[in-house]
Amino acid sequence: MGVGGGVVSEPRGTSEPVLITEAQLSYEEQHAARKRKYMLMMGLRFPCLILAGVFYHTWWLALAFIALSVPLPWVAVLIANDRPPRKAEEVSRYQREATAIEQREHRVIDG
Repeated sequence: MGVGGGVVSEPRGTSEPVLITEAQLSYEEQHAARKRKYMLMMGLRFPCLILAGVFYHTWWLALAFIALSVPLPWVAVLIANDRPPRKAEEVSRYQREATAIEQREHRVIDG
């Protein structure tokens, strides 16, 4: 057999492609995840209000459920609008080697 050749095969037991990059999720996938978080948090507001009505005899518990449901829309919007931070990437720039100045003596004229 020659050197340098070979067959690349899949890992045993899986047919999933191997991730070879650190690519971020696509914009659509990020947006869908943020929408799910928003819907979940806004969905929690209605049960909090229902529980506040159920526990109206225990005023402090009803007040706690109402107090929990008031900031939920604000928090849901903040979380839904939060995008993941961009990765800091190193910029690849060409750097040439510094050339040395001539090593011989130069005549200096003093005024």
